[in-house]
Amino acid sequence: MKRKNNKKRFIKLKIIITMIILFLLSGIGVMAVTTKVNSINITLADGYEMTVLTSKTKVSEILKENNILVKKDERVTPNEDKDVTDGDTIKITNKSKQEIEVAKVSESGIETTLDELLQAYDTIVEKIEVEEEEIPFETVKKDITTGSGETKNKVIQEGENGLKKITYKVKYQNNTEIERNKLSEEVIREPVDKIVQVSSKVVATRERTSSRKSSNSSVGVFKVTAYCSCPLCCGKYASGYTSSGSRATAGRTVAASSRFSFGTKLLINGKQYVVEDRGSAIVGNRIDIYMDSHSQALAWGVKYLPVQVQK
Repeated sequence: MKRKNNKKRFIKLKIIITMIILFLLSGIGVMAVTTKVNSINITLADGYEMTVLTSKTKVSEILKENNILVKKDERVTPNEDKDVTDGDTIKITNKSKQEIEVAKVSESGIETTLDELLQAYDTIVEKIEVEEEEIPFETVKKDITTGSGETKNKVIQEGENGLKKITYKVKYQNNTEIERNKLSEEVIREPVDKIVQVSSKVVATRERTSSRKSSNSSVGVFKVTAYCSCPLCCGKYASGYTSSGSRATAGRTVAASSRFSFGTKLLINGKQYVVEDRGSAIVGNRIDIYMDSHSQALAWGVKYLPVQVQK
């Protein structure tokens, strides 16, 4: 009888243990069902790709779980404090030189905004630009004096400006032009001279007389611009020396066409200048006055002034 009782107790104990084991297994199953496992792709800075299974959702926790350390010069996308889901990719890349420089400036304590810092490192953009510019015509006088005392000036051919196409390579930063270099120049239409027929002996005599009395002879009205020795005005090979070999000097040097020999003195706007320079754009009735700076040249702008040759 005692033996039967022991056997019954053993069976009861076995049943209880079995129930406990089943209960524990069911709890583990419930946990397994309620814990979601995500498949996350990770791309390292050197290009290596890997896929990990994790129950974590925060980027920083996933990286830590897989013993991945992000260096100071590397960037994580998405940010480490962001969450990811199944199928997402965590990408680690090297920071650009620009971002490192911005970080250094920020660490130095300079008070500025991130936009201002990034703007200072904006990419320089190069563009090829083509512009058209008029070539002024010249006025030519033809003397056909017949001995009559009457003045008879007659325009026998109207003048017409020419046209040329100039190609520039222009650099921009922050949408502001910082450099302009001329690449080529092509004449599309040659200027046509204005021809005036002069038929007066009296007028001719007076002109000769006045030339003996005065050291100045009028040439005409010119388009007068200004330039300096910067790359924007003279190209990347700007040296500060003129085509005649002299040092360009503000208040003295002008660039003119080959109709004026080097050393010719010109009276412009009441001031004397010396022809010492040439320029591919300086043709016809066009003169360029040398200035000390680009801002002064821009301030001069374009003027149409009478020009006299001083002898």
